[in-house]
Amino acid sequence: MAELNVLAARVDLRVGAAGSLKAKRAALRPLLDRLANRKELSVAEIDHPDSWQLACLGLAAVATPPGRCQELMDSSERLVSSRPDLEVLGFNTWWLGPS
Repeated sequence: MAELNVLAARVDLRVGAAGSLKAKRAALRPLLDRLANRKELSVAEIDHPDSWQLACLGLAAVATPPGRCQELMDSSERLVSSRPDLEVLGFNTWWLGPS
């Protein structure tokens, strides 16, 4: 049976130009869509749903080789960091193991 590797990340963001929840969602939607279109990666907004300028995303990469999980997270971090309208406050990762 193949080994299952899971790498999770918490991404804390500031959406500086957002003056409303609608503006925040408009700024996050393209990023969420691009991340969600990647195979082996799941993404969701997990915190600060009522804050205009703060967002927290949860990411999870699942793959058989652990290097693939790390590649997915590295490219996701580069994608998030490339957005000039978002300030990355934190990008923390950790491995999830079998229970």
